[in-house]
Amino acid sequence: MSTFYTLPALGAEVALHTHLVVRDDAHVLYAFGTDDERRVFRALLKVSGVGPKIALGVLSGISIEAFLTSVEAQDPDTLVRIPGVGRKTAERILIDLRDRVQGLFRDPGAPVAAGISNPSAAQGEAYSALVALGYKPAEVARLLKAVDPEGATTEDLIRRALRVAAG
Repeated sequence: MSTFYTLPALGAEVALHTHLVVRDDAHVLYAFGTDDERRVFRALLKVSGVGPKIALGVLSGISIEAFLTSVEAQDPDTLVRIPGVGRKTAERILIDLRDRVQGLFRDPGAPVAAGISNPSAAQGEAYSALVALGYKPAEVARLLKAVDPEGATTEDLIRRALRVAAG
């Protein structure tokens, strides 16, 4: 759903990153707005008991940054809140990905804020905080794009984004 929310207007050109799943009964093409989303999807597919439906559920239910943070912290409670992910599946994901999560991204220490080009540290922290407050990743990206990040602290960005959200 995060990809769906970031699609341009009808008729506009769009570039998507795809993954083809070939099964006995069907060929299913999955599309992602960013290569990072596709990488996490592929990593999740390698986890025993996780198929495309659960992998998409994870990507729709949590931001990539929050997912990576939960894997690094080995926090199953964050993943269990995602619809369709039970405790055993969450623990399996954490165990299988804990050593591989750093290799998923070119710069693992950089904040991943979907839809924000070259996010600053403050933007990455504000993104995480707003997602933690319950905003959808696509909505957070829209809010942070609407505020001026120049010289702003994390707290300033959060305040400004919340003012934009309040309308």
